[in-house]
Amino acid sequence: MPTQPALTTAQDLWSQCVDRLAQEIPEQQLNTWLRPLVVAPHSQANCLVLQVGNRFKLDWIRSQYLERIRKTLSALVSDPPIIELALTQRANPSTRATQDTSSAPSPRPAPTEANGLMHRPMGGGSSHRLNPNLTFETLIEGTANRMARAASMHVANQLGHLYNPLFVYGGVGVGKTHLMHAIGNQLLGDRPESKVLYIHAEQFVSDVVKSYQRKAFDEFKDRYHSLDLLLIDDVQFFANKERTQEEFFNAFEALLAKKSHIVLTSDTYPKGLADIHERLVSRFDSGLTVAIEPPELEMRVAILMKKAAQEDAAMPEDVAFFVAKNVRSNVRELEGALRKILAYSRFNQKEISIALAKDALRDLLSIKNRQITVDNIQKTVADFYKIKISDMYSKRRPASIAKPRQVAMYLAKELTQKSLPEIGDLFGGRDHTTVLHAVRKISAARGQDTELNQALHVLEQTLKG
Repeated sequence: MPTQPALTTAQDLWSQCVDRLAQEIPEQQLNTWLRPLVVAPHSQANCLVLQVGNRFKLDWIRSQYLERIRKTLSALVSDPPIIELALTQRANPSTRATQDTSSAPSPRPAPTEANGLMHRPMGGGSSHRLNPNLTFETLIEGTANRMARAASMHVANQLGHLYNPLFVYGGVGVGKTHLMHAIGNQLLGDRPESKVLYIHAEQFVSDVVKSYQRKAFDEFKDRYHSLDLLLIDDVQFFANKERTQEEFFNAFEALLAKKSHIVLTSDTYPKGLADIHERLVSRFDSGLTVAIEPPELEMRVAILMKKAAQEDAAMPEDVAFFVAKNVRSNVRELEGALRKILAYSRFNQKEISIALAKDALRDLLSIKNRQITVDNIQKTVADFYKIKISDMYSKRRPASIAKPRQVAMYLAKELTQKSLPEIGDLFGGRDHTTVLHAVRKISAARGQDTELNQALHVLEQTLKG
């Protein structure tokens, strides 16, 4: 077996590998994840060490690109080297190199009262309000949530460092709250003495109101400003609440100053939040912002089968695929469909099958199978892009409105039997040439713009329901 070549040869091999990958991977992804990797020397023969700047990037590269790197190296040389991913020394000098061949850590037991779950860190005897069942181990991972999960694990493992604040956004029922609880539970499992609080934004609003009514400002500050980790769900509820926004800004600054961590969720990205002060939005946007998309088919199947197993029920794979294909929007809706099937199965004392699932979900399937209309497309696209439905018909042409309108026209042409003139009439009496221009523009852009293609995919899956 040949020995590991000199560093210059290893560097040459990696450079060739990156050049080959550039033919398969979009340039933006290549520049973000692979080009920054640094080849480092290693004492072991036939080993290629790639240094990564931080734990989050290491986890992401391992899950998304490592197998592709292996295959590319195998195509370049007959005896490809073993790949080792390592954190750079400047990122954390005490961290040992992490190998891709290392065994996964054993699952952490669910937090209990003994190891800190019921730890009451704040004044007033208030607990951290974490759900012990919502952990990283119980979260089904898929393409839709992989980046958000990796970032959340990084926060739990290196509190107060990068990605502060961590801002997670997405639609209803896609797993944002689960991730927040998972961060808190893991932190308390590792450091039971930590002061942690999970809270919904509406409860924070209520606490602000009470502090003003009772003139208990010192108690309020003692509670929120002393935390090690603050997890706030649905910050869009801060809209139009001046005092709440002021107090949260103060708490935010105090926590960052003491290197505590803040994790926030919302139904939209920071700059999409309405009626919230710009200085607060800029704070939300100053760390890492990640999205969770609706779960893809394979992830929905995995969720159904795991949830069924937790209920001591056997979910045949063909039934799971049938349900997953017909229930697409979010995890919460999947769980509701599963509960209906299990209840129907137990009540009728019948085994779970596709026929039984069709009977149990008859009402849901009849709604899902309704004909797609232009009106429904306009409403769905307007909700997705956070614009008014009336903007679909208006003569206004700012980019924030024009692009969603063109997307809706494109989908109307693709998903309905309407002619171009008919679609134009339904978009405020526009000429058919305007619709044709929109269809051609979005169609061409879809092949070039990864973000647009993903948005169209989500919209199509939602409409086809």
